Amino acid sequence: MALGPSFAPQLNLRQSQSLVMTPQLRQAIQLLQYSNIEASQFIEDELLKNPLLERVDGPETVTAIEADLPVPVAAELPDATSFASSGMMPGAEDAPLDIDVSNTYDAGTGADGAFGGGGHDGDEDWNAIEGLGAKGPNLREHLEQQARLAFSSTGERVIAAALIAALDAAGRISDPPELIAHTLGVPLEQVEAVRAKMLYFEPVGVFARDLVECLSVQLAEKNRLDPAMVALLANLEMLARRDMRGLQAVCGVDGEDLADMVAELKRLDPKPGARFEAEPLRPLIPDVLMRPLPVTADGVNDWMLEINPETMSRLLIRRGFHARMAASASRETKSFLTEQLQGATWLVKALESRAQTILRVSAEIVRRQEGFFTHGISHLRPLTLRDVAAEVELHESTVSRVTSNKSIATPRGIFELKFFFTTALQGANGQTHSAETVRHRVQALISGESPKNILSDDAVAAILQKEGIDIARRTVAKYRDALRIPGSAQRKREKMPA
Repeated sequence: MALGPSFAPQLNLRQSQSLVMTPQLRQAIQLLQYSNIEASQFIEDELLKNPLLERVDGPETVTAIEADLPVPVAAELPDATSFASSGMMPGAEDAPLDIDVSNTYDAGTGADGAFGGGGHDGDEDWNAIEGLGAKGPNLREHLEQQARLAFSSTGERVIAAALIAALDAAGRISDPPELIAHTLGVPLEQVEAVRAKMLYFEPVGVFARDLVECLSVQLAEKNRLDPAMVALLANLEMLARRDMRGLQAVCGVDGEDLADMVAELKRLDPKPGARFEAEPLRPLIPDVLMRPLPVTADGVNDWMLEINPETMSRLLIRRGFHARMAASASRETKSFLTEQLQGATWLVKALESRAQTILRVSAEIVRRQEGFFTHGISHLRPLTLRDVAAEVELHESTVSRVTSNKSIATPRGIFELKFFFTTALQGANGQTHSAETVRHRVQALISGESPKNILSDDAVAAILQKEGIDIARRTVAKYRDALRIPGSAQRKREKMPA
């Protein structure tokens, strides 16, 4: 007699592995991915919460490397562990990221991803009220001030307010004047009369309906809107195609006059309102500093790497203060001090581990790309995250976090660490070439072509193949498009003598 499946409760024993991420481990991983500026802001938050942490101002060090510093002929780099941070993390061994300490996780800190850089980048002298006062008016406030002076009647001010409300980020009206007139219940001619005056508000060209009108107003304000320029503005699509011969015929000018007209167009602002809305560009502050060491007696040149001390704070644990307070404290106070001591100890070790990991990865990148620092872009080698991870004995994801949002100041300038990772192209005799180097070579070949011998993508590919780079025509076309270089037909029209 066959028995059916049994649905009775059963007790089974299973063994499995799983990764449990402690709050400290999550916080350490996030610290590793932070740039120095972000990590410094995180430290500022911890200093406010933990009374056992103290910032230490280190000695003054070199904070910038001249881009035109002579690059020595560097020999083999010393081992990564010999690179020392300038007093930042003195000789600490690599501490694991998941240090076994008690849970000091605070949901209000940056550990849960709630980090906000703020507008002052951790500057102690920054004043919020002064910052508000220093901030200039936005585009709408700037135009409203001018409208109050330009229009005296209530009707005109209402129309001006409606036009200002219809502006987009570029400074053009997003709604047609017909719709604004219908909404306000006024004649279209009245709206256009107000808009015609506001077209010459500062910045000139706002309230335009399209690009042509925006540029026309700016040219008219400069008394340069002649018939030839009107014809050029009416045929901007020909300019986009670089059809210079066709534009000469349409505008009735020669090649020299057309070049002057195009140059004048380039000096205009196609989006006059954008400068009010955009935040100012922040300078790229390096996280790692690189400089050549003095030549040794045997003629060996090495590089010195260090964490930028200007963007990272040094921390000390106030153990003496902890001992004095714990001697006569209550049970609750002792528990609090113990928790804060464990949190401070973990943070210092995590920062040491972070600095050592960044320096190890940076040292390996410098060692692999030594030809670039010595000879230039043509000697940039193919490099992947896996190559660096295998050499420094870290996981590939850890190397990815280390190189994210971080830059290095070198004798050749400041570069993001991600810049040095490029794909490989096969070459002759089993050699490989960096894709960045090949792109640079494509740009150099096209820049050096003569007007009588414009290189097609096939011709560029043939030249590179003769140089030992196995590349297809479509790859050359892809690199050319990425460099924003027009095709051979357009370049031929541009370089053809008038």
